[in-house]
Order: sequence, then structure tokens, then C-alpha cells
Amino acid sequence: MDLKVQQLRHPFHLVKPSPWPLLTSLAAFNTTLGAVMYMHSYIFGFSSLLFGLIFLIAMMSFWWRDVVIEATWEGHHTKLVQRGLRYGMILFIVSEIMFFFAFFWAFFHSSLAPSMELGFIWPPKGIQAFCPFGVPLVNTLILLSSGVFVTWAHHSVDSQHSQTVLALICTVGLGIFFTLLQLYEYNHAVFRISDSIYGSVFFLLTGFHGFHVIIGTLFLAVCLFRFRNMHFRTGHYVGFESAIWYWHFVDVVWLFVFISVYWWGSNSH
Repeated sequence: MDLKVQQLRHPFHLVKPSPWPLLTSLAAFNTTLGAVMYMHSYIFGFSSLLFGLIFLIAMMSFWWRDVVIEATWEGHHTKLVQRGLRYGMILFIVSEIMFFFAFFWAFFHSSLAPSMELGFIWPPKGIQAFCPFGVPLVNTLILLSSGVFVTWAHHSVDSQHSQTVLALICTVGLGIFFTLLQLYEYNHAVFRISDSIYGSVFFLLTGFHGFHVIIGTLFLAVCLFRFRNMHFRTGHYVGFESAIWYWHFVDVVWLFVFISVYWWGSNSH
């Protein structure tokens, strides 16, 4: 039966055959393999990792381009399809919560009852933790401000085009500023990822959060580009809503990071 005829009979989206899932999985495998080779100092390890990352970004871009085309010009994203996409985004954020929960578990497991190897204190002996009221506090204010701006963009998307654009520009700018400050903080750290469990958990937790900030910034930047090109219309902007949910998730995680790692975890106890 013809695909268009089937689509007229129900509101579901019958996806056309696409090469991107297979190619994206191959790119992810190549990236993982390259990362392992690079970490173990194998020859061509860095080249393989770099190629895998470029390959992965390209495949994901082509895949998302097709999704944008399906939603914007082909009209496949019906109300029912949009609801399914929202459920999918919610489940993805729940999986991300579990991801960060594992790092917080490792942090509190070591900090609440420091072992003899750590000197029975936290932070471990020899670790000079960051002052929470310097760059960490500034980054907290930046993310909280960006959450206000992105909420402003959300509330004005249906009626105030110029306000939405301005709010998104401010949010993306604050996201970039956060990343630059985190790089500055890393460059001035007096401990490294190999310095006991503190260094490992600190850089993994804050590093993965910083990676999520970069992804969220790109997500919102794409939404800004799409908004400027009239891809969204009233009641039809699931991609924009997903970016907003993701950004609020990043905000909330950072509050837990600041309170537990920077403030509580920086005091010897």
C-alpha cells in the first residue's frame, strides 16, 4: 500500500527508510574505539577519536536535518506524534538523571565516610578544593539567569517574536560564558583527575555537566536559527520545548553540584 495512503488513515508517522541510524551507530562505535585507543596511547588513537567525533557529528546533523524537514515542511508531526516525542524527551531526561545520580552516589559514598587512604577527612589530605564563592558562584548565577531568559523565551514564543529572539540570544550567550569560565577554572585547578577519588569525581561530574551545557547551548542555538527562519508556529514547537526542558535539567543539576561538591564538599569534615 502506498505510504501516503497509509498516513491518511491514521495520525502516526511512518518513517521512511533512512541510513542515519546505522551510520550513526558506526560513528559512535568508532568514537568509542578511538577514545580507548587514545587513552592507552595507541598509535593513531587521537586521529581515530577525532575522525569518529567528526563522523558522529555529521551523521547526527543529517539525521536531525531530516527530522526538521519532516516536522516543518512535510507535516508528519501530528498532535499524536508530538506527544510521543515529548514522552521520548522526558524519558531521555530521566535517563540523564540516573547518569548523574551515579556520580553523586560515588561522591557521597566517599565523602560521608572517608577511608584511611583518604586520611579520614574530606577533601582528602593534600587536596586544595576550590572556593565555592568565586567562579562556582558566578557560574551558578549565570545558569540561574539563563533559566530566567529561556523561560521568558518560552512564554513569548506564541506572541512576541522579537522578545523570543532576544531571550534566546541571551541564553546562548550565557551558556557560552559559563563554558569559558569553567575552562578558566580547570586551567587554575591545583589538582588533577588522577588525584584520589576527589579529583576523579570532581572532574567527571563537573566535566560531564559542562559537556551537557555545551550540548544545551547548541540545542538552543539551533532553535534560535529555526525560529529566525519561521520553522515554528503556534502550538507546534516540540523541538524548542525539548531544548527548554533540557536546559532546565542542566540548571537543576548544577545547583546540586554547587551545593554538594563546591560548598559542602570543600569544607573539611
